[in-house]
Amino acid sequence: MKIEKLHHIAIICSDYEKSKEFYTKILNFKIDNEIFRKERQSYKLDLSLNGIYVIELFSFPNPPKRLTQPESTGLRHIAFGVKNLEESIAFLKINNIENEGVRIDEFTNKKFTFFKDPDQLPIELYEI
Repeated sequence: MKIEKLHHIAIICSDYEKSKEFYTKILNFKIDNEIFRKERQSYKLDLSLNGIYVIELFSFPNPPKRLTQPESTGLRHIAFGVKNLEESIAFLKINNIENEGVRIDEFTNKKFTFFKDPDQLPIELYEI
C-alpha cells in the first residue's frame, strides 16, 4: 500500500450552524458541498482550504461529548500552518476566541499555539 495524501478530516459537531459559521467565517474554509441527510437527520458539509478538500463536518442528533481533558487515546488535534502567528492570534482575539500561550517547538524553533472550536476540539496554529 502507498498512501498518496491525506484526503480529509471528519469532525462531528453538536451545533451545526455554530460550527459551520466557525469553520467558514473564522477559519475561512470554503463550502464545496452541503447535504442534509434526512434518514440520519444529519448535515454533511464539505470544506476546502486553498482549493483542497480538507474537512467533512457532520451533525448528528445528540452526539456524545468528546473527551478533551484529560487527553485520551486517539486523534489528538488538527493543526494548520500560518505564515504569521501573531496576526492569526490577533484575528482570533478580535473574534473573541482565546488561545493558549505561544510555545516554541523545541526541535524546529517554530512558534505555535492552540485554541478550540465550538465543541472544544483542539486546533493548533503552527507558524510555517
